[in-house]
Amino acid sequence: MKAVVCVEHGMPEKLVVKEIDTPVPGRGQVRIRVEAAGVNFPDTLIIQNLYQFKPALPFVPGGEAAGVIDAVGEGVSDLKPGDRVVAMTGNGCFAEAVIANRAQVVPVPDGMPADVAAGFTMTYGTSHHALKQRAQLQPGETMLVLGAAGGVGLTAVELGKLMGAKVIAAASSDEKLALTRDYGADETINYAREDLKARVKELTGGRGVDVVYDPVGDRFAEPAFRGIAWNGRYLVVGFAGGAIPSLPLNLPLIKGASIVGVFWGAFTQAEPDVHRANMAKLLDWYKAGRLKPHVSRHFSLDEGPAAIRWMMDRKATGKVVLKV
Repeated sequence: MKAVVCVEHGMPEKLVVKEIDTPVPGRGQVRIRVEAAGVNFPDTLIIQNLYQFKPALPFVPGGEAAGVIDAVGEGVSDLKPGDRVVAMTGNGCFAEAVIANRAQVVPVPDGMPADVAAGFTMTYGTSHHALKQRAQLQPGETMLVLGAAGGVGLTAVELGKLMGAKVIAAASSDEKLALTRDYGADETINYAREDLKARVKELTGGRGVDVVYDPVGDRFAEPAFRGIAWNGRYLVVGFAGGAIPSLPLNLPLIKGASIVGVFWGAFTQAEPDVHRANMAKLLDWYKAGRLKPHVSRHFSLDEGPAAIRWMMDRKATGKVVLKV
């Protein structure tokens, strides 16, 4: 089968597309014929050996795929060849076939296109877990979303509105901010040319925001935290901006605020029942037409390295997907 392979750590241009052996499912596993694979920011880090998860070389990147089961391993009785599914595997998805453990597989609802399914689980799953379990977001609260037009950022805007919050979207261009308004943002901040802290203060009448959703980090973290309200919750989602920031610890003290980590992948393993309930809710919202995933760009499997470069260069809005 054809696959994108990381043979040495480094930039996307070092990835190679080549034929490798088709994997065989073991006990408790299924093999999925991949129709589409989601490209996510962690993929840009994993190929550089900069992520918490460090697969041994050589490996196939890509942690999220949708497709059709074509082989079932011993001990799997509730799935069969021909079933449409989406799987979160950590790696292996930028290929014509991928092996997934049964616990990593979720059936795809009828009528959900493969490219939408491939980009749904990680972004919506991360944001829903962040807002529901970690922030305990309440109707009527105000939330600031950094990187609001990106994969997880746009889902946070959409889910925040669905959960009853007032949403302030922050991004680096007016074009990106226009997209966030389409997904429910009440107010916007272009932090490439506006003072983030001052604009948050202005938009909240000096009160600050109840929740900050931050997948960016870097230089935006401290001004965003300085714009948090009493008893606010600062969600640490990721560091797409590059540098991992350091915050003065007197800030959470004087604001009575919390810094809350969001590690969705670990959550799915530590609390699988809660994760399944979250996914069921998200899929119910999708089937009811209340969620409208945004896929902004498709690449072919041969263009897998270019897709990761597109993500690294921060050109993506919403989801980027490989069509296999």
